[in-house]
Amino acid sequence: MEASVIRLENTTVADIADAITEEKRKRGALALGFVLTLVVVAEEADQADALAAAAAAAAAHPMRILLAIPRPSRGASQLDAEISIAGDSGPGEVITLRLRGGLASHSQSVVIPLLVPDTPVVVWWASDAPVSPATDSLGKIARRRITDASGHGLDQVHSRALNYAPGDTDLAWTRLTPWRALLASALDRPYAPITSAEVASARTNTSAPLLVAWLSQMLKVPVEHKVARGPGITSVTIHTHDGEISLSRPDGNKAKLTVPGYPVSEVPLRRRETKDLLLEELKRLDPDEIYGDALARLPQVPAAT
Repeated sequence: MEASVIRLENTTVADIADAITEEKRKRGALALGFVLTLVVVAEEADQADALAAAAAAAAAHPMRILLAIPRPSRGASQLDAEISIAGDSGPGEVITLRLRGGLASHSQSVVIPLLVPDTPVVVWWASDAPVSPATDSLGKIARRRITDASGHGLDQVHSRALNYAPGDTDLAWTRLTPWRALLASALDRPYAPITSAEVASARTNTSAPLLVAWLSQMLKVPVEHKVARGPGITSVTIHTHDGEISLSRPDGNKAKLTVPGYPVSEVPLRRRETKDLLLEELKRLDPDEIYGDALARLPQVPAAT
C-alpha cells in the first residue's frame, strides 16, 4: 500500500489525532509497533533536510516523527498539519506541524498530546537549540535531547558544558565516534609512555575542543589544539618516547594511521552526513556519560593556536 498524505489547515490537536487514528484504521495499521517518538524542531529553511535525516533514521527505528516548525508572528495563532502514513516502506508516521503566531511559543501544548503512548521521547533541535535543553518545555519530556553546535560557533559548545544534564548530547560529539574508535584501537597495542598530544582542525570546528577534552581525560597528559586548514579535524598526534602515534585525515575522507613499530595503515574516515549521526544517537537512549565527562573537562581546554 502506498503512503497517504492528509493536510489540515487551521486545525486543532484533537482533529489531528482523530485524522491519524482514522487513517490507520482504514489501512488496518492501528498498532505499528513504534519504539519511540522523535520530535524534530526546525526552522522552515532547515525542515526539509531535517525531515530527510529523520526519515532515513526511521528506516532502522520504527517511530512517529513530529516535525514542529515554529512560525512566530504578530498574527493570530494557527495550527496547520500534514500527516503522512507510510506505505509498505517508509518512516512510519510523519506529522508536520506549523505553529503560527503566538502558538509558536507553545509547541509543547501541540506536541505532547500527539506522542506515542508508553514509548521514549527524543527531541532533536535541528536549527537553533535552547540554552538549556533539559529545562526547555520540550526537553523536559524527552529521555534524550539532541542539539548540533556545528555552524553556531565555539560558544555553543561551551554553552552545552555550562548547561549539561544527563540525557543531553550534541552532534558535534557524535561526529567524533570514528576518531575515538580508531584512536582507542591504536592505543590497545603496546606503546611507550605518552608525553603529550595535539589535535589539529579548522579554527571554528566545534568537535575539536571536545576531542581535546576527551583525549586529555583519557591520556592524562597535556593536549594542545592546533589550527589547520581543514576540512574539520585533520589530525591527532600522540607523542610517546618511541615516536608518534598519528591519525591524519587531510582530505575529509580517508586517514592514515601511524603507530611506531607497525606498518602505516589507510583507514576510511569520511565526514558523515546528519542522517548517519542521528541514526547513531537513536541507537542508545541512556545518558552518554563519556560526553558528560568531556564537557566537564572542556573549561580546561586551551584555545586553538
